[in-house]
Amino acid sequence: MIFEEIHEECGVFGVFAPNTTDVANLTYYGLYSLQHRGQESCGIVVNDDGLFFSHKDLGLVSEVFTSETLSSLPRGRIAVGHTRYGTTGKTNRANCQPLEVNHQKGHMALAHNGNLSNAAELRTKLELAGAIFHTTSDTETIAYIITRERLKCASIELALGQAMDILDGAYSLVLMSPQKLVCARDPYGFRPLCYGQRPDGIYVVASESCAVKAVGAKLIRDVEPGEILVFGDDGVTSIREHCGVKPKKMCVFEYIYFARPDSVIDGVSAHASRLNAGKILARSHPVDADIVIGVPDSGLDAALGYSVESGIPYGIGLIKNKYIGRTFIAPDGRLDKVKIKLAAIDDVVRDKRVILIDDSIVRGTTSGQIVRLLREAGAREIHMRISSPPFLHPCYYGTDIDSEDHLIACHHTVDEIRELIGADSLGYLPVSALGTLADCGGYCSACFDGRYPTAIPSDTRKDRFEVKLSQSKKG
Repeated sequence: MIFEEIHEECGVFGVFAPNTTDVANLTYYGLYSLQHRGQESCGIVVNDDGLFFSHKDLGLVSEVFTSETLSSLPRGRIAVGHTRYGTTGKTNRANCQPLEVNHQKGHMALAHNGNLSNAAELRTKLELAGAIFHTTSDTETIAYIITRERLKCASIELALGQAMDILDGAYSLVLMSPQKLVCARDPYGFRPLCYGQRPDGIYVVASESCAVKAVGAKLIRDVEPGEILVFGDDGVTSIREHCGVKPKKMCVFEYIYFARPDSVIDGVSAHASRLNAGKILARSHPVDADIVIGVPDSGLDAALGYSVESGIPYGIGLIKNKYIGRTFIAPDGRLDKVKIKLAAIDDVVRDKRVILIDDSIVRGTTSGQIVRLLREAGAREIHMRISSPPFLHPCYYGTDIDSEDHLIACHHTVDEIRELIGADSLGYLPVSALGTLADCGGYCSACFDGRYPTAIPSDTRKDRFEVKLSQSKKG
C-alpha cells in the first residue's frame, strides 16, 4: 500500500552493555531494522558514564546518521534510540525522540511508541499546575509524569511504576537513567516490545524481534503487558505489579501490516499471520482466475497464502521502485505517481484474470490507480482481495486513522468501493477471522469493529499549536 498507507507511530531500541563499547553504532543498526515503523525522524542518545550525548534530526536513519555523525558520539554502556512516524505532533525537530530531561535527581532519556488515550486530560492538568511544554507529542506528557514521580521516589523504575497508574492507552517505553536501562509495556500490550542478549553479554530492547536479531542478539522473550524490566549491573529485574490488570489488546494490524514479516510478536509470526490471511481470503472470497499477485511489499505474503490455498499460481505482477524515498516529489504534478513507484510486468498479467492482494484500502485512490495500471498492462479481469476488514473507526492508540472522514468504507458499500476502484470484484477479510491471525492471547480490533478497550478521548486536538489561526477558526 503506497501514498495512502496506514502508518504506525514509532520504533524504539535500547542497549545495556556490561562494559564500555560502541553502543551508538549498535543502536544505529537496531534503528535501521526498525525503519519500517517510522520514516520521518530518528535519534540516538548515548550515556557516557552519566553524561548524555545525542543526535536527532528529520529523515531516514541512513540520512540522519552518517559515519561522521556516529563517530562523534562517545562510547558508553547504555543507549536509547527512536525512529518516528508522527501520529500526533507535527513533523519537526522539536518532536524528534528520544526526549531528554534534566531534573534534580539526574538525567533521563525517553523513547515512546504508541498514543495515550488520556493525553489531553493529563496535559491540561500538568499545564494548570505550571508545566511548560515544548512539543506536541504524548511523549513529553509521559516524561513530565515520570519526572514528577521520580522526585518523590527512590528509583527510576519505581517512578515509572507510579506513572503507569496514571497513564492510559498505548505505550511501549525505553528509557535511560545515568545508571540503568528501563523498559515498559502498557498493561493492555497494545504495541510490541521484546528483548534479547548478545554472546558478549550486551542486552538489547526493541519494538520487534527483527531488530534484536539484526544486532547479533538472541531473542529472550517479549516484554509482557504491564511489565517493567530494569537492566543494570545486577542483571535484569522484572517488576510485574501491573501485569494482568487489564485484558490483553495487542494491535491486530501489527500482524496484518506494521511488523516486518520476519518478526515474531508475542509468539506469533507476522509472516505466518499474513499467509493465513491469504488462505482465509481464498476460502471466503474464491474466484476463478489465472494468477495471484500482491501489491509490494505489504500484499506479498497474503498473496502467497491465497495462491497456496486456492491452487491458483502465484506471480510477480508488480514491481516497486525501491529507490524512491519518502521525500519523493514529482517534478510535474500531472505525472502519475503510482506509475513512478510501481510498474506492472506486462507479460505476467496480459490477457490474465488477476487476483490482486493488498493489506487495506483507506481512501481508495491508490487502489484505483493500481487497478488502472494493471488494466493498461492488459489484465483481462482484476479481482481485489484485502487482507484486513474494512476500516470503519478512528484509532487512538498509535495509528494515523484519525477520522472517519478519511475512510472510504465509512461512506460506501463494498460494491460501491469496487466500482470506485474499477475492480471486477472485491473481498475483505472477515472480522471474525482476526482471532486466527493474532492468536496471542488477546488483540485490539477497534478500527474495524469500534470496540475500544479504553475510554475514547473527548479532545483529540493535539495539533492546535501547529494550525494557522485562519484554519483553526474554520474548524
